[in-house]
Amino acid sequence: MYVQQSLRGDDGDLVAPEDYPRLSTRGVFDDEGNVNAGVDDPTVTREGAWSTEDADALVVYVHGLGAAESEALNQAYTTRTALRDQNVPHPVVSYTWDSDRDWAPAKRTADANGPALADWLARWADDDGRPVHLVAHSLGARVVCECLRSLADAGRENAVATASLLGGAIPKESVETDGRYGDAIEAATPSLVNFHSGRDEVLGWLYRFSDGTNAVGHGGICDPADAPATYRDVDVTDQVADHYSYYEPDAGCAPRIADVVR
Repeated sequence: MYVQQSLRGDDGDLVAPEDYPRLSTRGVFDDEGNVNAGVDDPTVTREGAWSTEDADALVVYVHGLGAAESEALNQAYTTRTALRDQNVPHPVVSYTWDSDRDWAPAKRTADANGPALADWLARWADDDGRPVHLVAHSLGARVVCECLRSLADAGRENAVATASLLGGAIPKESVETDGRYGDAIEAATPSLVNFHSGRDEVLGWLYRFSDGTNAVGHGGICDPADAPATYRDVDVTDQVADHYSYYEPDAGCAPRIADVVR
């Protein structure tokens, strides 16, 4: 009963318009992270009603595990609402991917989505040039960090203005300088901020059981002395009561996120 109660939470239950702007790889990758048979063009598609003409910057929200497309759009719309409440006018688009799978296939799909997102960001940087802020929740942190690895490998240092991880479901050692993502964090973005909450019991219980590691979103980096130069931990335990509240208007850490993406 205690575990069930501690894992409850919601993000405000806002509902996005059906034409909410999105970047999508739905249907592109299979459970192994390979391109599905019959997919001729595995690049990210741009869908929905975009309105970025008067924007100074763009926010791309990347959801985590278990989100069907409607839920992915709802989360991005909720994030947009929370940031608008903090007077951040940037459009917030959803990066929607096939995360509604079991844990191991979802991780492989996240890995495959990293290079796909990196390719889109590189093209945006070349064709448009306005700053892009990545905001990732839960397993979306894996998508974003794999994206940074791809950008770093390609020598692209100008495609991501900032990256914010909200309850990141990746190992806390992985963001250290000698970890899987450390070099990429330092090379591919001038600022990665990890928002973590000790009251996030989805990470404290389910993630630790499923992955066998401690999540960076639960307690921050393993050893702060080994943090990349562009990495920063922000403890939001006092503001964020559960895994679903980071981006919730009036109940999460939206003011802190807004400070990063302004």
